[in-house]
This record gives sequence, structure tokens and C-alpha cells, in this order.
Amino acid sequence: MMGRGLLSGLKTTWTLGKIVVPITVIVTLLKHTPVIEWIVWLFAPVMSFVGLPGEAAVVLALGWVLNLYAGIGAIFSLQLAGPQIFILAVMMSFAHNLFVETAVARRMGLSGAIVVGVRIGTALLSGASLHLILGNEITSAAGSYQHATSYLWQTPILDTAGEVLLTAFTAVWQLALIVIPLMFVIQILKELHVLDKLAHGTHPFLRWLGMSEKAAIPMLAGIWFGLAYGAGVILEATREHPLSKREMYLIITFLVLCHAVVEDTLLFLPLGVNGWYLLAIRLVAAIVVTAVLARIWKANRGVQNAANTSA
Repeated sequence: MMGRGLLSGLKTTWTLGKIVVPITVIVTLLKHTPVIEWIVWLFAPVMSFVGLPGEAAVVLALGWVLNLYAGIGAIFSLQLAGPQIFILAVMMSFAHNLFVETAVARRMGLSGAIVVGVRIGTALLSGASLHLILGNEITSAAGSYQHATSYLWQTPILDTAGEVLLTAFTAVWQLALIVIPLMFVIQILKELHVLDKLAHGTHPFLRWLGMSEKAAIPMLAGIWFGLAYGAGVILEATREHPLSKREMYLIITFLVLCHAVVEDTLLFLPLGVNGWYLLAIRLVAAIVVTAVLARIWKANRGVQNAANTSA
């Protein structure tokens, strides 16, 4: 039992590592180029749409391109009002680390464009809605973001190579620290038939979202541990019990909007963000969007089947 759990964890880590390492290397190199500044310039015009100053574009850019840690770090360099910080927290919760997490979705055979579209669309819609609800006025931040790193052509090759290797190793190590124990525990639960009981308990909710009980463990893994780790469980699950493309899209749709609820929520608490409000918004959005998608997909399939029958 223990050997099978360890082997499953190592296989999943290897599968995800082949995705995470190249993306991490590319993004690390991009930090030393003008690309980040270009992204900020590109997104600045839409900041007024969500009630944020133009400088706040760098927060979203870093959060979307890199991760929540980078985005939160940029928030500290700006002087923003409480409502503006909350808007940024919600938007980054829906859309962050897009390169890596989209690559994981593509590894599952899903459309990267659809995944990114859902995440960014939900982020912008939620930001605009909160702007209207909170009545937040657009203000100019007193501080401004300064690009702190030198460009590639200004950085010694050994320093750049060392940073790339360290970042890639850290990414794989952090991945392994979570994935291996997670898959180990899941293997034990499976062999003790605990998962069958858990799947049965969540089945009514999953069925309402258009999923079967096979989606229970991938959903729980993603909700608690994150999208990348949840995807690892999905990849493992599909090897044993294949999921339909529709069901995989529904799972990923829910998880891209609501995953790693503990870690992601706690990260924003030092900024004064209300964690319960943040969690509630993510959960409600995930449930609504997934349920609507499940019903539209089912309806479209029914129309198509009817047309085929009449023909």
C-alpha cells in the first residue's frame, strides 16, 4: 500500500514537473526583459473599468504572469485604499499563475484559450461589479512601481543561470512536498474504501454541477491544495477511471475559480482583506459558472441529438 502510494506520487510529480519547469524557466527569464513593462502598458487602459489607478496594472500583470506572491508584493509598493486592495484580491484569486496552470489544463487535453478566457473574464467581471457595489473612486496612487531587476544583457550569465536553476528546483521541490504526500494519502484512502463513502456523500452536489462521483477526489484535492495539485489527481484518476471531456471541463472550470482556498485566502489577510468575503465570492462564482456551463452543454447536446434524430 505504501509503495503504491509513493510510486503514484512520484509519477504525478514527474508529469507535472515536465510542465512546471519549462514554464518557470521562461517566466524567470521574462522578469529580466521589458516584457513585464509592456504587459503593464497593455492592461493600464482597463484599470478604470474596475476602479483602480493605472499603476495597479502591475499587480495584475505580476499576479497573472507569475503568482499571487508576486502580485501581493507589488501591492505593498503602492498606496491603495481598502476597497481597491479587495478588488485586486478578488481579481487575482480568480486569475493568477496563468502560464503554469493553463499548461496543466492543456496537458489534460483542454483548451488553454477557454481556461484563460474563463479566468480573466471572471476576474474583470468581478472587479467591475465590486467597483459599482463599493462605489470606489479612481485615485492616483502616490507610489509607483519600479522595475527592480536588471535586464538579461546587463546580468552576468552565471547569475542568470543560477537564478533559473534555483527557481526551477524550488518549483519542483514545492510540488513534490505536496503532491507525493497527497497521492500517498489518497492511495491509502482508496484501498481502505474511504473514497467510496466520500464520493457517495458529495454525489448530490456534484450531480447538481453535472459531474459524477468520480469527480469527488479531484475536486476536493483542487479546492484544498490548488489547481496544479488537483490536476495531478485528475490525471491519476483518468488513468484508472476515464472522465469524459465534458466532465473534465466542468471540474477545471470549478477549480480555476475556486482552488487552494486556505492558502490563497490567508495570503491576503495581512493586506486587511476580509477572508470570509473573499472565499464566499470565489465559491459562489465557481458554483454558478460551473452549474450554468453544465446546463448549457447538456442543452446543446440535446438539441444536437434531436436534430440528428429528425434528420
